Amino acid sequence: MTGAGVVEAKKALEKAGGDLNKAQEVLKQRGQILAKKKLDRQTTEGYVGIYQHHNGKVAGVVVLLSETDFVARSQAFRQIAHDLAMQVASLKPKDVDELMVSDFIKQPGTKVKDLITQAIATLGENIKIKEIKVFDISQ
Repeated sequence: MTGAGVVEAKKALEKAGGDLNKAQEVLKQRGQILAKKKLDRQTTEGYVGIYQHHNGKVAGVVVLLSETDFVARSQAFRQIAHDLAMQVASLKPKDVDELMVSDFIKQPGTKVKDLITQAIATLGENIKIKEIKVFDISQ
């Protein structure tokens, strides 16, 4: 659920006195701290996530950057890129800033910026959305 390792989850649960909700909040705060430390790192590798709607008339593209090719080739990173491309195709944001503040369609109540922060903490590298594009033949 949080992407934290077993040891990290156990420490958070102990710190929260056994309360699962508080433990999740502890892990979220820890992830934000880790992500903040990585924000200045260069992102020179990445993956282009593409989603095409089943009707073939709308597609979303996301250029998602990471620090290393190792992370960019991982299934977790590619899934995030695909999910974000789906988000772009669905909501058609005008730019990356608008995308970042939108609710993530696969996790209502979670902003895209929080998804990126969680991915940074889980994958251990800085991650940035460089560019988005919507293709819609009806427009």
